[in-house]
Amino acid sequence: MKLTIAVIPGDGIGPEVTAQAKKALNAVAEVYDHIFLYKEAQMGACAIEATGNPLPDATIKICKKADAILFGAIGELKYDNDPSAKVRPEQGLFRLRRELGLFCNIRPVKSYDKLIKNSPLKKEVISGTDIVIFRELTGGIYFGNKEISEDGKTASDVCSYTYEEISRVTHLAFKAAQDRRKKVTLIDKANVLETSRLWRKTVTEIAKEYSNVELNFMFVDNAAMQLVLNPTQFDVILTENLFGDIISAEASVFAGSIGLLASSSIGDKCALFEPIHGSYTQAKGKDIANPLGSILSAAMLLEHLGLREEADAIVRAVEKSLALGITTQDIKGKNQYAASTAKVGDFIADYIANQEDSNMNFQNIHMGQSTII
Repeated sequence: MKLTIAVIPGDGIGPEVTAQAKKALNAVAEVYDHIFLYKEAQMGACAIEATGNPLPDATIKICKKADAILFGAIGELKYDNDPSAKVRPEQGLFRLRRELGLFCNIRPVKSYDKLIKNSPLKKEVISGTDIVIFRELTGGIYFGNKEISEDGKTASDVCSYTYEEISRVTHLAFKAAQDRRKKVTLIDKANVLETSRLWRKTVTEIAKEYSNVELNFMFVDNAAMQLVLNPTQFDVILTENLFGDIISAEASVFAGSIGLLASSSIGDKCALFEPIHGSYTQAKGKDIANPLGSILSAAMLLEHLGLREEADAIVRAVEKSLALGITTQDIKGKNQYAASTAKVGDFIADYIANQEDSNMNFQNIHMGQSTII
């Protein structure tokens, strides 16, 4: 298969982790006889510096012509520390979602047995956690009208939703649940918010089309607590934009490192795949960033394009790297040997290329050879 993949490395550690995801994709292409053509584009602070625009028109054109988009990270400290900045890196991502109609963000969150010790939560609480969060991405308070008074002392952000916006992401969540444990939990604030009441009414109607899927409701404040107390009760979580942003960040502690978490943003015609971590500019150029979230995003990209066997190969490689401890400092801890960003990427690519070999030359890997024998 021949596929065109738009690559937006972005800011901070984005280029470093994206490079490792490309290593995994290249290994897949070699083993499974595919051709992946990469078209690189700019977005974020790097685009502002180069063009004055956080999302150049050229980037939009590349993305619209591609079969899928692989994205790194966005953000720069000088913008984070300057709330008065009129042009900001994040504006590029918001506009890209709008231009491409990326209305659904999907975030898988699971606990890995080897990393449970890294989580601040108890083993008996998070063991077996396997959740997928479906977050509506182009509506709500993020995209509602924003106003500030002339004296700067009053501000408003409007939260607005339509039946159509809710319906399209709801169908995706229920379809996913049918292939999982057949349970959807809608997280809202229907006791207070009119938009949440529309969500609850709409989702209830649509649920009738999926008779084999159980639907539950939970207010967002209770959901935030239940995620910590009993995360294994959740299967598919469905929620609106702001709640989804917060809930998915909270759920990241289950994995043992936010650097492990991948995500996809889906539209009717386009799809973008990215790790959920930020640009982490403090680590830029140090070769210490965890690339596994980006690599797992590449796996989600392949699965979205129907290449499930290829996606599984990447997932198995990631699981093997965790099992053998070939991981970066965020997972290893400060006082233990850790692999570099590039070495983790090398190992993942080697494993995909040599899947029949299970005898890992552990000594060579730690010497930097990343060799399978």
